[in-house]
Amino acid sequence: MDIHIDIPFRLNFNNLDLETQEKLMHQSKQEVEHKFGEDLKKYADENFLDYDSLLEEEAIKNLYNHKFKFTI
Repeated sequence: MDIHIDIPFRLNFNNLDLETQEKLMHQSKQEVEHKFGEDLKKYADENFLDYDSLLEEEAIKNLYNHKFKFTI
């Protein structure tokens, strides 16, 4: 099963607090882990990297691939 989000994230421009940012990051981590989790674990092991740090970096990159719709 491939996760694909057609609808852009809808965010209230006045509510970009830490909780909202953490929620977006959590969703992105889940998506990356679902798509690439095994490959990331293998890569981390082969290159002696911290898996959680690698996952976070990839989740940040993943956020750039989403469309966001802001309301004011």
